[in-house]
Amino acid sequence: MMWLIAIFTLVVFVSWVIVISYQASEVDWGGGAINCIDGIGRILCRHLHHIPEAKIPLPETGAAIVVSNHVSGLDPFLLLAACRRPLRFLVAREQYERPILHWLFKASGCIPVDRSGQPELALRQAMRALEAGEALAIFPHGKIHLDSDPPKKLKGGAVRLSAWTQTAIYPVRIDGVGGEGREALAPFIPSNVQLKIADPISCTENTMKECLDIISNIIENK
Repeated sequence: MMWLIAIFTLVVFVSWVIVISYQASEVDWGGGAINCIDGIGRILCRHLHHIPEAKIPLPETGAAIVVSNHVSGLDPFLLLAACRRPLRFLVAREQYERPILHWLFKASGCIPVDRSGQPELALRQAMRALEAGEALAIFPHGKIHLDSDPPKKLKGGAVRLSAWTQTAIYPVRIDGVGGEGREALAPFIPSNVQLKIADPISCTENTMKECLDIISNIIENK
């Protein structure tokens, strides 16, 4: 009898989590499981990390590029929670191929980047996504990089994509992450996150160097 009660309790709890997650999800990723994960991420960001209510002002439709500093494994969830549209992240292939995470990255449309092989293939795939009117998210540092780390030159992929496709870039600065510097544990460490959401940048009106300098000044808090 006790095991029946335990199973019933577990089923009720899982059902409750699914319902709450669906209610919290604000975008349609095209699949029930990934929509549920989106909702869970938004709940965590709202209640555990106290993310501000302000949203990144992406257009309702059409291409857009979000760029941000990268301080922890929580960052993708924060950017997603700050948007009312799905974001396709460019992810290092070694991360993309990790067991279990591979399904999540693939289901959410992430684009793997082979940094030691042919990174141009990822840029071409990203360009096709923008031409199809999708929104991308890119961490120009390439990996986790803290303000206390030695200065690192930003990668120019986002700027090149912006210039090639005449797509606006939306820079965001993330601060206040409790699990700064950590990957897997960061989503579960309480935070008081602040997002500095800057005005969009047009790389057709500025040179690529000027665009990179503007982005650097925003996301590196110079």
